[in-house]
Amino acid sequence: MKNKAEETKSGRRRFLEIAAISMATGPFFMLGAADAKVSAKKASIPKKTNMDHSFNNIKQVNAGVLNVGYADVGPANGPVVILLHGWPYDIQSFAEVAPILVASGFRVIAPHLRGHGTTRFLSDKTPRNGQQSVIAVDTIALMDALHIAGAVIAGFDWGARTACILAALWPERCKALVSVSGYLIGNQEAGKKPLLPKAERSWWYQFYFATERGQAGYKLYRREFARLIWESASPKWNFNDATFELSAASLDNPDHVSIVIHNYRWRQNLVKGESRYDGLEKRLAAAPVITVPTITMEGDANGAPHPEPASYQNKFSGKYFHKTINGGIGHNLPQEAPAEFAKAIIEVAGYI
Repeated sequence: MKNKAEETKSGRRRFLEIAAISMATGPFFMLGAADAKVSAKKASIPKKTNMDHSFNNIKQVNAGVLNVGYADVGPANGPVVILLHGWPYDIQSFAEVAPILVASGFRVIAPHLRGHGTTRFLSDKTPRNGQQSVIAVDTIALMDALHIAGAVIAGFDWGARTACILAALWPERCKALVSVSGYLIGNQEAGKKPLLPKAERSWWYQFYFATERGQAGYKLYRREFARLIWESASPKWNFNDATFELSAASLDNPDHVSIVIHNYRWRQNLVKGESRYDGLEKRLAAAPVITVPTITMEGDANGAPHPEPASYQNKFSGKYFHKTINGGIGHNLPQEAPAEFAKAIIEVAGYI
């Protein structure tokens, strides 16, 4: 855990990073049909962005098969940014990103994915399905429920995969994309193919989840499991207990275990998805090229399995840049380097 002096030093450093971004990103960006202007120079810079900052006003809305819990901050008429979290994390990964974006004029929406936080299924009869396309369908349903025609979409881990799917299948709804670890669209056939032993070892939890023991173990020890993933995926991130617990509370969702287990078993073709999404999965299996403006990002200390940037750069045909963030940044890049993540969103918005 950090001592008080370290936390104060960290807070000051992040404030300076935020102020620098606001001065460097330029005065105006044009964002689509509404011609909304985003001014970084005129925005008020948050005075405090230390680690205890959190989303404390969660809204709920019926969207598709879910009642979605989501944070919604910033001007109601501002250009929209949707932030999608990963596993085993939650929307708190964006708690320090959001104030920077709001200060630059954006409306920021961060939903709890199905099986996380306050998001709930509307019916007990709905399959607890975690296949890749369904989470993107959830996001489109949320946009429809909130009357959002299009947005900049950014995410990491499960959220990055979902953001890529939205950009590939619904480019009219995804104005621009920020994706940590790049192009993450997969398919079940690819999931069948064995990897080199070193790569297989990094997916140990995927094989664990394939067993009944793994499902029972995750249900019983989900906090311990999540903390282990946090530590291994971000080996140089010195998060404290309070930071972890703030996000770990979202894993208490009653459908969390079912969604996670189905997600990883689906990837290995051990379980089926819902037939109504077969058409979407067929399109995704062809690895569609993403045409919207995109910035991909990677931390220099990402301990989770991830592709090399050179392997996916040809999957983006629009304006595209890749950024590697140095300084011991791991898998949870938005929470470990919030200023850099926010800067990428502001930059990609300028490409629209």
